[in-house]
Amino acid sequence: MSRTSFEIDQLVLILFIFCCLVQKCGLKLKETPRKPIDYKYGPRSIAVGDFNKDSWPDMVVANHIVNDIAIYFGQNGTSFSTPIQYPTGNGSTPYIVAVGDFTNDSILDIAVANFGTNSIGVFLGIGNGSFEKHAELSMGSSRPIFVSLSDLNNDTILDIITANYGTQSISILFGYGNGNFSSPTSYSTGYDSFPSSVATGDFNNDTYLDLAIANYGTDNVQILFGNQNVNFTNGLTISTRIGSRPNSITVGDFNQDDYQDIAVANYGSNKIGIFLNNGNGTFGKQVTYSTNASSPYSIGVGDFNQDNLLDLIVTNNGTGNIAFFLGYGNGSFVQVRMHSTGAFSSISFALCDVNKDHRLDILVVSNDTGVIDILLGSFEGFENQMTFSTGSVPNSVAVGDFNNDTQLDIVVANSHDKNVSVLLGYCNGSFQNQMTFSTGSYPQSVAVGDFNKDTRLDR
Repeated sequence: MSRTSFEIDQLVLILFIFCCLVQKCGLKLKETPRKPIDYKYGPRSIAVGDFNKDSWPDMVVANHIVNDIAIYFGQNGTSFSTPIQYPTGNGSTPYIVAVGDFTNDSILDIAVANFGTNSIGVFLGIGNGSFEKHAELSMGSSRPIFVSLSDLNNDTILDIITANYGTQSISILFGYGNGNFSSPTSYSTGYDSFPSSVATGDFNNDTYLDLAIANYGTDNVQILFGNQNVNFTNGLTISTRIGSRPNSITVGDFNQDDYQDIAVANYGSNKIGIFLNNGNGTFGKQVTYSTNASSPYSIGVGDFNQDNLLDLIVTNNGTGNIAFFLGYGNGSFVQVRMHSTGAFSSISFALCDVNKDHRLDILVVSNDTGVIDILLGSFEGFENQMTFSTGSVPNSVAVGDFNNDTQLDIVVANSHDKNVSVLLGYCNGSFQNQMTFSTGSYPQSVAVGDFNKDTRLDR
């Protein structure tokens, strides 16, 4: 038995179109007309927010070469204004920038980690897109390399969290609600730990926020548990494996069990690592996914294919691209796409809906080329073809939900092998390896229906 090449091509085309459709038009990016934004002054990190209250996302970039932050105002979803620059101080070397409302006036403010001057700069928003430098908070000799914001003491006021490269520690500065902050309270991360990133989440389900720290120097993730006294205790240390060099950390519920899980970008081992929460403050063994010798630098969470499941984005410092890992909703991921940024120092990104099309867009900072890439999430086009093994001489294909999980599955009639293949679908458009069922003859066609009225599809 044999099939013509035309008939086989028809079958491949049907499978290709089917895969594209169930992926909700897939994960696709398009570049803006103004790409990239040239800014040759050492852009190091990026954050987004609506600074001038025009409902369009704006961005702030920390520039470590010229010691300033630059504000770009979004214009109609496809372009940004020329930058307005605010000095951070001579020799400040601003590394990381974060955005939040420090005074509860519904106007966004900015915090920047100044690595060179051991300080945190606070810029308060005026409301029209302009800022005033309000304070420079001393961090001793800490060399802050990372800054993030969270309400750690549940007083509705944002606090500042830093990772300190110089003192092997993290620090917390509690907000007072007027743009001022407490002196830093510091917690050691251990000798030669070189903490590089901090994320927050309630990991032990006691309603108090905890801290997860990526320790680049000691190849581990350190968990500090919060309590009602707003103190943090050293809960546990989780290995990311020798030489992994975890550089960035993020948190999300990857398996839909209402527990906060952890993902890290392991710069040294060219992998991302996933730690699933057991629900009691402990975590399962790290599961890793290769980024293909790319030196992953930063990692973040978002729903990029609009299936209501968390996905991961990674900037790859070694190969000049960003990678996407789509989540299955059970804690596992599949890498589906790389997108070139044309630079070998794509180190920071921000996620927002730049053009108000209800799809996540990406702003990527490349340090060596001094540019900012704007990548718009797109509903347009088809995904690259995915292939799945069937039996010999597949003659016919049909689709249906065979296991009642609300995901479409595939059944194929394999004429030469005298069987049918069933490929159960995942929620992101990919499929499990085939299961085969003997037909005892040479099947030429397959159809799907509920033949015995038990509410289950037959074939």
